[in-house]
Amino acid sequence: MKKATALTDQILIYQRNEITEQHIYRRLAESVHCSKNRKILMGISEDELRHYRVWRNITAKEVQPDRFKVWFFYWMSRIFGFTFGIKLMERGEDRAQENYGRLRGVVRGIGKIIHEESEHETELIGMLDEERLRYTGSVVLGLNDALVELTGGLAGLTLALRNTRLIALTGLIVGFAASLSMAASEYLSTKAEKAEGIKPLKSSIYTGTVYTATVMVLILPYLFLKNPFFCLAWTLVCAVLIIAGFNFYLSVVRDEPFKRQFLEMAGVSLGVAGISFGIGLAIRVFLGVNT
Repeated sequence: MKKATALTDQILIYQRNEITEQHIYRRLAESVHCSKNRKILMGISEDELRHYRVWRNITAKEVQPDRFKVWFFYWMSRIFGFTFGIKLMERGEDRAQENYGRLRGVVRGIGKIIHEESEHETELIGMLDEERLRYTGSVVLGLNDALVELTGGLAGLTLALRNTRLIALTGLIVGFAASLSMAASEYLSTKAEKAEGIKPLKSSIYTGTVYTATVMVLILPYLFLKNPFFCLAWTLVCAVLIIAGFNFYLSVVRDEPFKRQFLEMAGVSLGVAGISFGIGLAIRVFLGVNT
C-alpha cells in the first residue's frame, strides 16, 4: 500500500512537471518571431500536454502548473535570450529522462514518453539560431578586456594615488577611451574577416557597450566610498561576480564546463590586478609620492 502511494505521489510530481513545461514551451513559442522555431516549440508543447494526460490517466487527478516556474523561465528567456532559457529547460529534460527510466516495466507507455523527451533535446539544439549568440565573441572581447585592463588599472591607481575621486576620474577617462578604441578595433577586424552573418557595426556596438557597462560597474565603488582599499576590494568582488555570471551563461548556451573557464578568466583578471598593484607600489616608492 505504501509503495503504491509513493509511486502515485512520484507520478503526480512528473504530471505537474509536464503541465508546467507545456505552459513554458507554449509561452516561449508565442514570444519568438521565427516561424520555424515557433512551430517546433508548439509541437513540443503539445507533446508535453500529451505526456501530462498519460500521467493523469494513471492518477485520475488534475494538477496545476508551477506558476512561478513558468514565469521564471519565460522571463529568463526574454531577458537573457531565447537560447539561455531553452538550455536551462533542456537540463530539466535530461533529469526527466533519467527519472522516467526508473518506471520502465511499471508504467505502460513510458518508453514512448522517454523517446519523445529525447527528441525534444535534438530538436531544440537544431533550432537554436539566436542573433545575440552570433556576437558572443564580441561580447567576450569587450568583457574580458574591460575586466583585465580595469581591474589591473584600478589596482595600480589605488596604491599610487589613494584618492577615490581621482581614481574614479582617471578610471572613467581611461575606460571610456578604451571602450571606443575596442569598438573601433572590433569593427575593423570584423569587416576584414567578413564572417557570414556578422555585421561589423553591430559587432562593434556589442563590444563597446559591454566594455562600457563593465567599466561603470568596476568604478562604481570609487564614486561612493572613501577608503580606496575598500573600494578595490569591492571592485575585485564585482569582477569575480561578473566573471561567474558570464561564464555560467556561456556554460549553459554552449554546453561547456563552467569551472575551468571561470577559474581561468578569474585567475587572469586577479593576477593582472595583483601585478598592477605591485607596479603601483613600485612607482609610488620610486617617484617618492606621498598622498
